[in-house]
Amino acid sequence: MYFTKLVISALALMAMPFAAAEEEKMGTVIGIDLGTTYSCVGVFKNGAVEIIANDQGNRITPSYVAFMENGERLVGDAAKNQATINPSNTVFDVKRLIGRKFSDKSVQSDKKLVPYKIVSDKDKPMIEVDVNGAPATFAPEEVSAMVLQKMKATAETFLGKEIKHAVVTVPAYFNDAQRQATKDAG
Repeated sequence: MYFTKLVISALALMAMPFAAAEEEKMGTVIGIDLGTTYSCVGVFKNGAVEIIANDQGNRITPSYVAFMENGERLVGDAAKNQATINPSNTVFDVKRLIGRKFSDKSVQSDKKLVPYKIVSDKDKPMIEVDVNGAPATFAPEEVSAMVLQKMKATAETFLGKEIKHAVVTVPAYFNDAQRQATKDAG
């Protein structure tokens, strides 16, 4: 959590000289730390970075997406809380798959550690879950986009206005394919 706040603070400080003029043109810009296990969202407000609490009052949100039997999709705390009763339809740690090939050793290793199905589509890892009783596949970027949408909605609720721009963090070790895949998710 400390590292996340540090990263978002650093991003905000770099943006300070441009903030006043750009805010009029672009509106409020949020910072999202899209994490493997948890994500958070912050905003530079009143001269400081504020990490925004989600609808559960937590400043970090699990990077989980669950697909329910009735077609409903849960994201964050609600998804994680039901994971034990719906393991094959609860997706997490998807960031490990972003920008990788299905044949990568790391993907094959991760595939053994998760309760949901990871399948190949032309050597791209895809997540397979049941939606309304039928199999559905999602790219890792699509699942990450669902988490990003949740973080954006959290910020919009807190700020009381629509957000059109965000900075999303990626680890320094991400290769170009992983960086592009994260951009595609946003």
